[in-house]
Amino acid sequence: MKTPNKSRDLTLTTAAVGLLLVFLWWANGHLDNYKIQVLNLIAINSILALSLNLIYGFTGMFSLGHAGFMAIGAYVSSLLILPPVQKEMIYILQPLIWPFSVLQAPFFIAVLAGGFAAALLGLIIAIPVLRLGGDYLGIATLGFAEIIRVVFTNLTPITNGALGLKGIPNYANIWWNYGWCLLTLFFLIRLINSNFGNVLKAIRDDEVAARAMGINTFKYRVVSFSIGAFFAGIGGALMASLITTIDPKMFSFLLTFNVLMIVVAGGLGSLTGSIIGSAVITVLLEWLRFVENPIDIGSFHLDGIPGMRMVIFSLLLILIILFRREGIMGMREFSWDSLINRFSRGGEAR
Repeated sequence: MKTPNKSRDLTLTTAAVGLLLVFLWWANGHLDNYKIQVLNLIAINSILALSLNLIYGFTGMFSLGHAGFMAIGAYVSSLLILPPVQKEMIYILQPLIWPFSVLQAPFFIAVLAGGFAAALLGLIIAIPVLRLGGDYLGIATLGFAEIIRVVFTNLTPITNGALGLKGIPNYANIWWNYGWCLLTLFFLIRLINSNFGNVLKAIRDDEVAARAMGINTFKYRVVSFSIGAFFAGIGGALMASLITTIDPKMFSFLLTFNVLMIVVAGGLGSLTGSIIGSAVITVLLEWLRFVENPIDIGSFHLDGIPGMRMVIFSLLLILIILFRREGIMGMREFSWDSLINRFSRGGEAR
């Protein structure tokens, strides 16, 4: 009985991925650049939300250091894909030091390197910081993210300081971004549904009880934190190539806050919620840009207010927390069984 269900689920999942690829092919040829940019942002935000949800939603670690891991991935990847001639042009204050001045790698290798560099930093941070818990952990990770931003601002021979990096090759097209998004989702589904994932959820629900059962909770938390940092670095690398310009000011707490909003709105402990939340929040943030532009309603003129969309969005987030604290999906996940059963009940009702 179980084998046909697994076969059916695999068939339906393959068909769904095929439909997504067909849609992306159609979108790439028919939508304008702005809409394609929004689709790209949905994919990258999904990667970032999935990685933070692993740390916070599935392991119960309140981390606010995602912007720092994104910065590591963005800078490492960008330095590897920038041509040496371009590096020489943009490093005005001080020349880029060797070997970064001559290093160049294919985009896939550069993105992987950004992810591994972020994971290594995550491991270094996790060992001392994860002995803390609750709000203290959040404050400590926020502090490390801010330290990374300040170091990048002053590490001019490598990061070009406050000037940042410009003219980054725009390799992160819709295929790369959604390919990495699907790869991230597939990896995390397998991880969460494994024994390792069950241990993470046990630690989240009651760390003291998990420790009493003989689980090395510290080791599992460190591994989870490092994996989350790896995919945050991947997201940062893709973001850098998508927008082609980065500087340390980009990687402030606001960036972490945006990802946290997606996770909370989608549902802590739900991979499906992270995907849905990324689509909803990204589109909503772009749509709300109109409130920052001048508006004419008949003879009434209203000047645009810079930053107003974030004010409105923050209010919407407060409403979500007040009236639907569990988010869009809560801890539920999409499954073909639930979808088919719902349609079956609907057919019987008719």
